[in-house]
Amino acid sequence: MSGFTVAITGRPNVGKSTFFNRMLEQRKAIVDDISGVTRDRQYGVADWNGKTFNVIDTGGFVPDSQDVFEREIRKQVAIAIEEAHAVIFMVDVATGITNLDDAMAKMLRRSKKPVYLVVNKVDNHERLLEANEFYSLGFDKVFFLSSISGSGTGELLDDLMSLIPDEKEDEDAQSVPRIAIIGQPNTGKSSLLNALIGQERTIVSDIAGTTRDTIDTRYNLFNKDFVLIDTAGIRRKAKVHEDLEFYSVIRAIKALDEADVCMLLIDAEKGVAAQDLSIFSMATKKGKGVVVLVNKWDLMDKETNTARDYEKKLKERLEPFSDVPVVFISATEKTRIFKAIEMALEVYDNRIRRVPTSKLNTAMLKAIETHHPPVVRGHAVKIKFVTQLPTAVPSFAFFCNFPDDIKQPYKNYLENKLRENFNFSGVPIRLFFRKK
Repeated sequence: MSGFTVAITGRPNVGKSTFFNRMLEQRKAIVDDISGVTRDRQYGVADWNGKTFNVIDTGGFVPDSQDVFEREIRKQVAIAIEEAHAVIFMVDVATGITNLDDAMAKMLRRSKKPVYLVVNKVDNHERLLEANEFYSLGFDKVFFLSSISGSGTGELLDDLMSLIPDEKEDEDAQSVPRIAIIGQPNTGKSSLLNALIGQERTIVSDIAGTTRDTIDTRYNLFNKDFVLIDTAGIRRKAKVHEDLEFYSVIRAIKALDEADVCMLLIDAEKGVAAQDLSIFSMATKKGKGVVVLVNKWDLMDKETNTARDYEKKLKERLEPFSDVPVVFISATEKTRIFKAIEMALEVYDNRIRRVPTSKLNTAMLKAIETHHPPVVRGHAVKIKFVTQLPTAVPSFAFFCNFPDDIKQPYKNYLENKLRENFNFSGVPIRLFFRKK
């Protein structure tokens, strides 16, 4: 399922952010014993057993509160539940069922989404017995776990993954490239979109969509045929003043899931911000092709090597994945906007490239012969055969005698050699090592 999204909800201080960090395997959300630390929504991409999914960590739910922050959090929890495919409702065994838990349970029972009741902080037998009272909240799927130690999370994730169908390549869907314009607010996404669809005759048909979803526009002009995924459609929603940014984030994540290639817009004057890097890493983790568009280039003071130096600094920020095309554009002046589309289509071709096994082995075994894998525990690691796997993201299997002993620096070397020999510019590559 494209863009499967899980929302973590519950009252303040039950351990939602700790669980979120465990799902993402990184410390992204701030964790504290003080109630209400998570006021902003956190979002990221997690994977389990080869399936990736989006995770949203919401602030603590407090119904009927007059506190300005709690009122905002309540709205955002409602949006997260509406947007998610499944909801994790987290409670705390140490405090038992509270009035806030009851209020949240009533809200979730009205939702038609699958709800997983997760009883947190169950880290001993006594608490396991106490946790049984939560069955009275009336949810079918109840899981006992400890966010801090991680015990019990595997069973929950296995059950969640059963909702996500196995990826199958849809030949028809793959026939037309799908390009999404993503980036922070005010970087010029709408201006670029308007510049690209400025003439009505460029649009052949509007694929059905509502302002609640991303709107797809089919292009068929100048021998170019692709679908442009418009995330700016959300502007037409009437009641999204304070929550506009949250809607934008969820829409951008959904656009990422639906796209083959993402055109990441950054503001030339502001440079690469942390949010841009977050969007970039999310796109690469999902295996999407990426083209970086530096917008508002017409407003920059330029000297002889300004563009070259700017691109060099930009790629340093994007490391370790810096094999990404960069195009300097001006959406308002319509400068190089069609060059951007050509580059995005080129990246799409790179993403679907299939390298013949004979060519792959000729190039890669030569590179391996030139620079052997390091000897581990007295064993010489020998890679005998390479093949490309039939996946949407370019993936390669290296067959060797000690697959677990190949370290990251050597994996980086092999990836660099793949990029040198075959054009995978703008596309993340995945390497797998298997026993021959």
